Amino acid sequence: MTAMAPSRTEPDLSFLLDRTSHVLRSQMAAALAEIGLTARMHCVLVHALEEERTQIQLAELGDMDKTTMVVTMDALERAGLAERRPSSTDRRARIVAVTEKGAEVARQSQEIVDGVHAAALGSLPDDEREVLLRAMNRLVTGHLATLPEAPQTVRRARERTK
Repeated sequence: MTAMAPSRTEPDLSFLLDRTSHVLRSQMAAALAEIGLTARMHCVLVHALEEERTQIQLAELGDMDKTTMVVTMDALERAGLAERRPSSTDRRARIVAVTEKGAEVARQSQEIVDGVHAAALGSLPDDEREVLLRAMNRLVTGHLATLPEAPQTVRRARERTK
């Protein structure tokens, strides 16, 4: 005998957000790969250009662990896009400095990122786009602004490699 599944009383917001996020990240990865970047590399370049930041600060902004940040920085250095330098304000700290080549790649990658976002939002009528953005911003700054304290960190789903 099989039990009947409970009936849903609310839309599956987790599925909707996860699915759209996964597809958007995949589109972003494919688009950035065309210029030899990953989304993490793009994130580091853009945030390092905003102001002098350490690897730790950039890892926090990009939601990366230390190992992932080191791997990302190693790739940026190998590509000649960024380098680690002593901070101008704290000799003990090392900051990420974007090279001229890296600044140009960051400009290109930002255009790509903006294009991917514009394509997704452009698939909606204007009035729905505004409502979606307003609602998402309200969730991000309100009810879903902070992670709850949990005894064990919830892991993100692994992305499949091809």
